[in-house]
Amino acid sequence: MYQDMEMLRCALVRGGTSKGVFIRKNELPQDPVKRDAVIRAIFGSPDVRQIDGLGGADVLTSKLAIISPSTREGADVDYTFGQVSFDTDVVDYGGNCGNISSAVGPFAIDEGMVAPVEPVTTVRIHLTNSDNILVAEVPVKDGKAMAEGDFAIDGVPGTGAKITLDWADTVGAFTGKLLPTGRAQDIFRIDGKQYAMSIVDAGTTTVFIEAGSLGLKGTESPQEIEGNKPLMAVIERIRAEAALRIGFIDKVEDSVVRSPYNPFFAIVSRSADYISISGQPVKGADVDLVARLVFMQRMHKTYPVTGTVCTGAAVRIPGSVAWQALSDAAKARVTVNIGHPGGVIAVESDADVSDGQVRMKRIGVYRTARRIMDGIVYVKKSVYK
Repeated sequence: MYQDMEMLRCALVRGGTSKGVFIRKNELPQDPVKRDAVIRAIFGSPDVRQIDGLGGADVLTSKLAIISPSTREGADVDYTFGQVSFDTDVVDYGGNCGNISSAVGPFAIDEGMVAPVEPVTTVRIHLTNSDNILVAEVPVKDGKAMAEGDFAIDGVPGTGAKITLDWADTVGAFTGKLLPTGRAQDIFRIDGKQYAMSIVDAGTTTVFIEAGSLGLKGTESPQEIEGNKPLMAVIERIRAEAALRIGFIDKVEDSVVRSPYNPFFAIVSRSADYISISGQPVKGADVDLVARLVFMQRMHKTYPVTGTVCTGAAVRIPGSVAWQALSDAAKARVTVNIGHPGGVIAVESDADVSDGQVRMKRIGVYRTARRIMDGIVYVKKSVYK
């Protein structure tokens, strides 16, 4: 149809509180360099407005899901996640995205890659970024994944069908261990100051730090934190040191280029009242700890699912920063309610703790998802050269 452009079939899909481009693997070039060039062109990157592509000029909407038949025994589909930067030419495959993951099961069912079973279809998803299995339970009706339902999640207007995700297989996904350093807490000395933190690997790798050690209350809005440039510089310096110590990078100066996505950086504090970004009150009595999260050098406007998974694991590690911030009541029950800028997210967190060892039995998160658009994206043929 167009002499100077290639046509690629794709979909725009919301998963949880994120939105991304979903594309079948066979639509993309096999060569990794050409593949990433095509992906950047699809999104309109690098450009902070992403005006010439499908990206939404936000870290929560510049996400990619590459889907294909499974290459791993015991899984139904392969899913590769990419975080597409809009201010650099990086497509980062160094982590998982739990929100986007929640839409993979529905997408696979609707694409005919998984046979639908009513009322709930179980989809075993091979997370190729970390080589783990995510188990999704997807409501199905008339052979298609359901969009309508009565389940609500903070950060998304309205309600939808409740999708259950079990992340228990992702403990140690990127470092091989729940505690990459072997300790519940580490002390970093940076620029003459000491910072106590916990580095935990479940779902994704996350650095946990207590808000007070950064001079924060913990209930600040994303805008307040991100607008404090000296503070954001300190956060990235600490995150870089953690990335160095667990082998993600070779020198701290490389953190933004070599590992901008992983690890996440979570600022946690005890339960407290605050106002969400939508202007609604969040009561301290309704949450078990408060958290704010940095990823891709920006503040998350809600809370990522993989960060929720990692937080669910971290709060079960006696002595960790997250465990110290957790309410006493939540230490005695399975469900933990995390207060984030957009509201509250719950995680089922069940573990065996014995002889100083923590074994996660279940890490369950609930999401909704919806396919927004199917169509053709056009990419200039010159991008393929």
